[in-house]
Amino acid sequence: MIASTPLPTTIVADLLLTVYLLVWAVLATYGIHRLHLVRLFRKRVAASAPPPLVGDWPRVTVQLPVYNERYVVDRLLDAAAALDYPADRLEIQLLDDSTDNTTDIAAGKIETLRARGVNVVHVRRADRAGFKAGALQAGLECASGELLAVFDADFVPSPSFLKETAPYFQDADVGMVQTRWEHLNESYSLLARAQAISLDGHFVVEHAARMERGAFFNFNGTAGLLRKACIVDAGGWQADTLTEDLDLSYRAQMKGWRFVFASHVACPAELPVEMNAFKSQQHRWVKGSIQVARKLLPALWRSNAPLAVKIEATFHLSANVAYVALLLLALLVYPVVLQRYESQSIVFTVADTLLFLTATISTLVYFAVAQRRLRGGWAVRLHYLPLVMSLGIGLAVNNTRAVLSALFGGRGVFERTPKFRIATRRDSWRRKRYRVPVDAWALLEIALGVYFAWAIGSLYHAGRFASIPFFLLYLAGFLYVGVLSVAHASVRR
Repeated sequence: MIASTPLPTTIVADLLLTVYLLVWAVLATYGIHRLHLVRLFRKRVAASAPPPLVGDWPRVTVQLPVYNERYVVDRLLDAAAALDYPADRLEIQLLDDSTDNTTDIAAGKIETLRARGVNVVHVRRADRAGFKAGALQAGLECASGELLAVFDADFVPSPSFLKETAPYFQDADVGMVQTRWEHLNESYSLLARAQAISLDGHFVVEHAARMERGAFFNFNGTAGLLRKACIVDAGGWQADTLTEDLDLSYRAQMKGWRFVFASHVACPAELPVEMNAFKSQQHRWVKGSIQVARKLLPALWRSNAPLAVKIEATFHLSANVAYVALLLLALLVYPVVLQRYESQSIVFTVADTLLFLTATISTLVYFAVAQRRLRGGWAVRLHYLPLVMSLGIGLAVNNTRAVLSALFGGRGVFERTPKFRIATRRDSWRRKRYRVPVDAWALLEIALGVYFAWAIGSLYHAGRFASIPFFLLYLAGFLYVGVLSVAHASVRR
């Protein structure tokens, strides 16, 4: 008799390998796009300074949207009041939706500033309708400035901020100037360090490359200056997504407004230092970007924008889909590794290796180029790159939920990121309010970490060592995010 082949098992194995390669293909595609951005960035000439001012300084309204920011609201108001700008041309709006004693602290500080002759307006609403977008729209409707500077509560702009950015608006088609974020507390912890490196890549490489290409890029919601007419022409601040800044940016550029990235102007801010607050921020950013993609990409593809702009916008707005691929990879990689050893397929091994190297090396190059541009002695920071990659893997559960929620759920609630006034290692957040509670998904992150520990042990005992370094990234990422979520939530206030 001729032995029959176990067909169902073969079909399942082939399907598993096919899905695995498709997932890697998605990650490699976004990796190639990152290399494309790096190439554009390296072609870009040094950022040009704004043209010399001709005539009077334009009138500016500084908008400070806050909600329950008792630890930083006074610092924010002091920084706004210290802006070096003609007093008769400057208005400061505190857009205060707070429900705690932040309002009292702010009122006391505003009284002091008014006594010094600073033009500060305390704007209160009856409710938080529209969240931050609603607050900004309310401020827009009563703002006296033709330009609007926006600073979130965790930012501390330098006194020269307005004089460095306002002259760009002498070009009538400029609708927004975004500056580069710097980090007040990047040396506070490994979590803060990893965030700083990740954000540096976004600002230094992505914004500069997209501006060089003539593609759309976004106002980041803070540390930027906008033309009031641009906001009005684009339809105002809208609250149907969780990233009102990204939404407005695309609507404005689809209307023909030009955006400028002033990379030489830096605005320092406080990074989240508590894991659950960081995850909440990431969830909001990821969900909001997919919501904007659903809202605006169809209209953009129907528009007369150049094809290159449409393609770049699609990559930009859909980039967070990569987190879904990372989570699928986590679920598939161990059985696929076992199947690869059993099949000994040269074709599969070559394809797997090429896709893996494309996705991984592109990420390392992207972050390394940003660090090289920003810092002397940048090479010593490269040993943090495995941490950055591992943190990205650890966020896969949290951010996949955000992607799926944006695709199949409603708008959601705008959860603002708590600020604790953390600047140095001596500062502490542990006994302060505004803590974000841990959710049950942290248990899945820990479970995935334990699963990878078991998988590494199995591979070690089987003598299959080649995949273990890659598995260690997954192990470290899921355990770091999951365990720290539980540990930070358990600290008594």
